[in-house]
Amino acid sequence: MTSTSDSAILDIRDLTLSFGSLTAVDAVTLRVYPGARHALIGPNGAGKSTLFGVIAGRLRPTSGKVFFNGQDVTGLREAGRARAGLLRTFQHSSLFLAMSVLDNVRLAVERATGQPRRPWPNPFADLAVTEAAMTHLETVGLAYRSASLCGVLSHGERRQVEVAMVLACNPRMVLFDEPTAGMSVAETNRFAEIVESLPREVTVVVVEHDLDIVFRLAERVSVLAAGRLIADGTPEQVRADDGVQEAYLGRNSRTALFGAAS
Repeated sequence: MTSTSDSAILDIRDLTLSFGSLTAVDAVTLRVYPGARHALIGPNGAGKSTLFGVIAGRLRPTSGKVFFNGQDVTGLREAGRARAGLLRTFQHSSLFLAMSVLDNVRLAVERATGQPRRPWPNPFADLAVTEAAMTHLETVGLAYRSASLCGVLSHGERRQVEVAMVLACNPRMVLFDEPTAGMSVAETNRFAEIVESLPREVTVVVVEHDLDIVFRLAERVSVLAAGRLIADGTPEQVRADDGVQEAYLGRNSRTALFGAAS
């Protein structure tokens, strides 16, 4: 066990990922603290989703370290980090579309509790799994859709099911990768309400292009450009940062990117 800096739940140290001559993530050092609502933003091609992939264990870094909850998890793959409480969602939903909403969430509960379905019935265990799954569906506002097939859900509803499945795994941290992409205004607002309702025991990090959502949810914002971390601070500090303005709008622009700073 190695202590992370200043009790950070996520401590990224000099993280670099190169693909041949292309450096997608360039010596990023970043800390996220327990209970935080932290956003990662940047222009297209900045390396945000790639960095998420390294944090989650889907991609191996070329160099650097990832510490989660005091543990060096650099060598752990995605499943190992998920078991440690670090989970992520993806830009595109990954559900069993021919199964019901309830059964998708039941699978997540069974995985988290180590109680896979058995060839013989166990009414007590099955009832406990179902009740837990329904509780998570209630949290995301989809209990009324429990019997529906995931294949008939709207895009926004599928993302809500994914959140329920993540919550079923008892996460300490959730990485949301472009969660509102393709959502309607109403669905985006519903997603924001779900995140706002999550307990502080769950730390949230979100990659998001919708800056209205970013500045609604985030208490701290980190900005990537060309794979490098160029700013990290409160929303007000990031709004006022000249380097952030330049990264998004170009060197000669004087337009306020996020509106007037508070």
